[in-house]
Amino acid sequence: MRIGPYPLPNNLILAPMAGVTDRPFRELCTQMGAGLTVSEMVASNPHLQQHKRTLQKTDHSGVSGIRSVQILGTEPQQMADAARLNVARGAQIIDINMGCPAKKVCSVAAGSALMKDEDKVVRILDAVVSAVDVPVTLKIRTGWDKNNRNAVRIANIAQNSGIQALTIHGRTRACKFNGHAEYDTIKAVKESIRIPVIANGDITTAEKAQQVLEHTGADGIMIGRAAQGKPWVFREILQKMDATCSLTRLTKNEILQLINQHLDALYSFYGNTKGVHMARKHIGWYFGHLPHTSKHDIQLIFKAEHPQNQLALVNALF
Repeated sequence: MRIGPYPLPNNLILAPMAGVTDRPFRELCTQMGAGLTVSEMVASNPHLQQHKRTLQKTDHSGVSGIRSVQILGTEPQQMADAARLNVARGAQIIDINMGCPAKKVCSVAAGSALMKDEDKVVRILDAVVSAVDVPVTLKIRTGWDKNNRNAVRIANIAQNSGIQALTIHGRTRACKFNGHAEYDTIKAVKESIRIPVIANGDITTAEKAQQVLEHTGADGIMIGRAAQGKPWVFREILQKMDATCSLTRLTKNEILQLINQHLDALYSFYGNTKGVHMARKHIGWYFGHLPHTSKHDIQLIFKAEHPQNQLALVNALF
């Protein structure tokens, strides 16, 4: 699979997730086999470009793999400016968010709310593609609601605007993350355009990844929530797809080493205090995949305020 001039090592992509896909987590997923990782979404609002949180989101120092940054906004010129700025900061791919269903995003007509205004979609895509000399990709949903699935029209607009790859989450904005993703719309989009199509939504196992690829004909798979607490899901899918490779599951000690590596990276990236706070949700996700863990034990870990204490409690619970 290629995106513009960039050949990917495989067709498995880590989804951009706010508050999750920071540099430490992206690096971990790359190590575990993700062929591409996408940053947390960065607002195009010019007043936020020098904010500490924005600068952390766009910190690519020492990263491996292709650097893809997702931008969010509603104004074509601001989106174009944000794209240029992030390329200057090291982005090799710019991804446009038209898929986020969050109320605070859609209430300002950003994210998936943009799918209701196809004329504005054209203006934003044209502006961003014209602003930078790196590939621009787009992430959308199947439509606004079940009566307004316009992903095929948006896909053709995207292709005509010069978008290099399209990701589709198999739900409408109205569905948010409820119910089950549907893949017929993704199949219809793949049949209607020539650019790479990436399927997203409810892909949690290697078996499901294979089923979705076969059903939709998509070129790639994007994994989001299934990687939370289980970044090795990419490794499992790659092994399943390789008929010559037998599945070798991580041992308990390997998982513990991985968690320690992740927590250490969070402390280094954010500093001790914020690193401990950021680690809590990841610890909850990790232990959510492991048997015989009580809520009481997790709550004790959550109360830790210092890296050494947090690490000690995690290792003791293991």
